[in-house]
Amino acid sequence: MGKKTVFALAMLILLFGADAALGEVSVGVKKGDWIEYQVTTTGTPEEGHDVTWARMEILSVQGNEISVNVSTRAVNGTVSSGVMTLNPEKGNVGVWFVIPANLNVGDSFFDESGDNHVTIEGAEQRTVAGATRTVTHASTPERIKSWDKTTGVFVESIDFLPDYTLNAIAIKTNLWNPQIIGIDQTLFYAVVLGVGVTIIAVVALIVAHRRRK
Repeated sequence: MGKKTVFALAMLILLFGADAALGEVSVGVKKGDWIEYQVTTTGTPEEGHDVTWARMEILSVQGNEISVNVSTRAVNGTVSSGVMTLNPEKGNVGVWFVIPANLNVGDSFFDESGDNHVTIEGAEQRTVAGATRTVTHASTPERIKSWDKTTGVFVESIDFLPDYTLNAIAIKTNLWNPQIIGIDQTLFYAVVLGVGVTIIAVVALIVAHRRRK
């Protein structure tokens, strides 16, 4: 086999390998994950969009296919819910509800509804639902959206509709634990408990030592 042929084959392998890597989609959610949002609207929302609260719960994950139940509460207290199927690999991401996990600035995901790729424009550390998370964001003239980088779940959005805007921001979730003074809540209480047990043990030893005297 000539050197030119070997070189051509090597280039093809590299190109196909790069395409495969670019096409990989990582799903960052699992069955039972949920997140709740505070929702506000301005202007004159259409019927069914006058929402004050929403919850998204993952019902199942099979490969890249995600079954999601979305519940909303209207201004009058009426609660509605519906199940949808998302698939980030195929570009079925709803209104950018769940995108591929761990996207970096400059990476993009496919949105089949707009038949285009959406590029991650920036990332920053932000407090979300009680914990510091790495949040990414992207925008179009119709929408500004932010996601938790690790899971790909949206944590804040502003949608611009013809007669109103809709703003949602995450307030509660089981995707991560709240933090206390920057420490995971579970770890914080474990440390406090450990310190408390140590103090009690030391005091008990001191008291026992004094009694022996």
